[in-house]
Amino acid sequence: MQDLVEKLSTMLKEKGMKMATAESCTGGLLAAAMTYRPGSSEVFDSGFVTYSNEAKTSLLKVPEQMITMNGAVSAQTAEAMARGAVNNPQANIAVSITGVAGPGGGSENKPVGLVYIGYAIEDGKKGSVECHFEGSREEIRAQAATTALQKLIEVLEEDA
Repeated sequence: MQDLVEKLSTMLKEKGMKMATAESCTGGLLAAAMTYRPGSSEVFDSGFVTYSNEAKTSLLKVPEQMITMNGAVSAQTAEAMARGAVNNPQANIAVSITGVAGPGGGSENKPVGLVYIGYAIEDGKKGSVECHFEGSREEIRAQAATTALQKLIEVLEEDA
């Protein structure tokens, strides 16, 4: 994961951008990975751990109706979380992670390992990706954080 952190950090620095994170099931794992790197303050603005629906609505301004209609684990909520995080004074790009890390909490429609990764750029570009991970809780969380890093790198490469 640290290789991806280095690559993303270099890309953000070259573009003069700072990122924000909005995490649910990863509980700050992505923010911790980004800030583990010396000099991270040049590219990292803020991290939100919004585990509860109430935190998503109050801190990230995710519409309560969106969560009610689509669920906290959905593409719509992931995108709204990223949009909420990018609305910080220093953030230019944000990534969000919401999902079911397990071992419990899954359902037929939203099984353990289902994770949505959202992103938003200050210019309005946004999107999300649906992922299906396998393994233990720790493995699912690590896969989600790694995939979020890969997605941001991909988005920045597309904008090059």
